[in-house]
Amino acid sequence: MTRRPGLSVRWRLTLSYAAVVVVTGVLLLAVVWVFLLRYVPTEQISLQSGSVPNRTDLVRAFVPPAVGALGALLVAGLLGGWLLAGRVLAPLARLRTAARLVGTGSLAHRVRLPGRDDEFRQLADAFDAMLDQLEAHVAAQERFAANASHELRTPLAITRTVLEVARDDPEHDHSALVTKLLTVNARAVDLTEALLLLSRAGRRPTARQPVDLSLAAEEATEALLPLAEARGVALEVEGTAAHAPGVPALLLQLVVNLVHNAVVHNVERDGGGVPFVRVTTASGTLDGGSVAVLVVENSGQELPPELVATLTEPFQRGTARVHQDQVGAGLGLAIVDAVVRAHEGTLRLDPRAGGGLVVTVRLPGAGTPPTP
Repeated sequence: MTRRPGLSVRWRLTLSYAAVVVVTGVLLLAVVWVFLLRYVPTEQISLQSGSVPNRTDLVRAFVPPAVGALGALLVAGLLGGWLLAGRVLAPLARLRTAARLVGTGSLAHRVRLPGRDDEFRQLADAFDAMLDQLEAHVAAQERFAANASHELRTPLAITRTVLEVARDDPEHDHSALVTKLLTVNARAVDLTEALLLLSRAGRRPTARQPVDLSLAAEEATEALLPLAEARGVALEVEGTAAHAPGVPALLLQLVVNLVHNAVVHNVERDGGGVPFVRVTTASGTLDGGSVAVLVVENSGQELPPELVATLTEPFQRGTARVHQDQVGAGLGLAIVDAVVRAHEGTLRLDPRAGGGLVVTVRLPGAGTPPTP
């Protein structure tokens, strides 16, 4: 689409200011004409001491200075308008410079407009806030791409190494080779599916239906019960119905990821006893609206707050509490965070007193429970 050439905003403001000044001058002269000159007689009046000027004489004496005054007002309006428009539009020049720098890929530049809190200052602050979010998002995407490349490269490198060893050793056990390749391939498939799910979970769903988080919790714990029994972890489910509008598959995946993460990252408590995972659901009100709450609590080692704050980042496994035999890409809580944000909810992670983690998910509640 071609753009038509035209006057700049500064010139348009200048002409507008000058027009206002000239029109004001014309109105003042019109007032003088209407309310003063109309009382001057048009005919010549003679007195003993001389003649009295009539309207024609006054017009001849008044018009040239009035025209000169209008010309001076026009020049003053143009000069003053040009200077005033430049001063008013100066913040836009800074915004334009910042936008051009952002267009070249420089996200570190900020406007930081000084002065009073006016409309331009608010616009500049909003632009800076947008750049802060954009820079953080780009940095997170770069970390994600680098970590994803590393994670996907690892099974490929293992596969290549195994195949090279088998090629150089004709007497290599082929059944062991196939088993190893199947294990590596399964991990690569799981990682790819997790990346696809993470991408899909970040999109805000349009078609929603009421989902009972308590039923999702029961289904998730039932599916993960064999894994928990194999690791010696006790699963507990309690609470009441908690209905939230959303996509059933994504909300079920949210619960599954939380419970799975709590099971595989669990360790035996220092004071003895069976490690546990407790899932609780509830519904309530918050700020005048209904909410559905899901809490997943697990035992384990002490977690520093600075580590807990990073657990929702992709590929962050929390190595301080990971078994050596644990597998996974570290996308479980990242997927949970994406699902929660897509459903306009909140996710909170807190270190548990005595060791372990407490994850609290709050989602907007459904207006009515689903029909049985």
